[in-house]
Amino acid sequence: MRLALAAVLLALLLPTAAASGHPLGNFTINHLSRVSVSEQGIDVAYTLDQAEIPTFQERSLDPTAVLARKVAEVRRGLHLTVDGKRAPLAVEPGAKIAFPAGQGGLRTTRIELRLHARTGARVQFSDATFAGRVGWKAVIVAPGKGTDVRSNVPASDPTDGLRHYPADLLKSPLDQRSATLTAQPGSGRVIAPDGVHGGGAAGDRSGDGLAGVFEDAASGHGVLLLLLLAAFAWGALHALSPGHGKSMVAAYLVGTRGTARHAVALGATVTIAHTAGVFALGLITLALSQYLLPEDLYPWLTLVSGLLVVVVGASVLRSRLRAHHQHHHHHHDHDVSWKSLVAMGASAGLIPCPSALVVLLGALSQHQVGLGLLLITAFSLGLAATITGIGIAVVYARTLLARFDFSSRTASALPAVSALVIVVVGCVLTIRAVPGVLG
Repeated sequence: MRLALAAVLLALLLPTAAASGHPLGNFTINHLSRVSVSEQGIDVAYTLDQAEIPTFQERSLDPTAVLARKVAEVRRGLHLTVDGKRAPLAVEPGAKIAFPAGQGGLRTTRIELRLHARTGARVQFSDATFAGRVGWKAVIVAPGKGTDVRSNVPASDPTDGLRHYPADLLKSPLDQRSATLTAQPGSGRVIAPDGVHGGGAAGDRSGDGLAGVFEDAASGHGVLLLLLLAAFAWGALHALSPGHGKSMVAAYLVGTRGTARHAVALGATVTIAHTAGVFALGLITLALSQYLLPEDLYPWLTLVSGLLVVVVGASVLRSRLRAHHQHHHHHHDHDVSWKSLVAMGASAGLIPCPSALVVLLGALSQHQVGLGLLLITAFSLGLAATITGIGIAVVYARTLLARFDFSSRTASALPAVSALVIVVVGCVLTIRAVPGVLG
């Protein structure tokens, strides 16, 4: 216990690098189009903000090459119709590209460019760039010289050009891809709906400081043992965030009358599953990203995890109901099926933390693979330690409660109720995953 507390304090006190992860997530590609209709023409200011993992997948930080690819993508994806006819958008000189620092020693990508087309009274604009990639997508209207414009999209931008994102909109980022504008001679007035008003700017959304610990280790700041303890502590704290199977593990151990030995086995399975998941996603990012996007796997992993939980819960519920029917209410170790135990542990660790993937990719890019693997393993062990601790606490709490004079009906119903909880949690996970799989 003292070691765990010391590790938590280290995670909170150790300095981390100034760079933070992308607030919308390390996978995101975010873009903003600012459309202005004036008497001289239609101008589109396009901004791209690309997070760490898509930037890593470029395999190049050559500004000229990356900018050429992105400009080609933007020209293919932006569509403009003026007075009922397709209007080509020409890229103007002066496009800008930069690679701001991100997490884990990785870079992000920021591009700003302007496009121009002939003017008109009725304008329809759509942005189909980077289709299928998660992130913030917005179209806003801007005043134009010599015109009054009525728009169906707002004139305000809560992100300040994709530099800051509203904290209260991170879980549901904006997805505005088209605009309809009507223009007439005027003084630059814009009539537009109210924009999205968010709270304060968001920080690192990853929920842990594992990437910061890796940056300190890679730069030689700090003693390796202390940094490993910090990674362990971040994993332990990360396991306390929503998800990660805490309720499932607790319900499983109650439903199967598991022991402390089974709780430890669950923790070990979580460690192996989480570490293997990070390595598998890293392999996909490196070798198969042109065919399969890593972020597209998360809904499928959630679906598989949910189905595993449903199967395990149904199996436990069936055994409990059978035992109740046969009036065998004894506390036997063989109530636990090792198959279902492994399946439950795998479902809890199946979905890897994106921050751990960033550390792996950062380690590869800086040729410090061994260090990255050490920190990821320590992080996974911390994750498993929390889940194991919760499991052991549940086992001993159940033993303590058994000393009280509960009715036999209450004692026999508790495992069945716990099994039902597992089934319900699994169904919820599965239902939540379906839109992402189908979308």
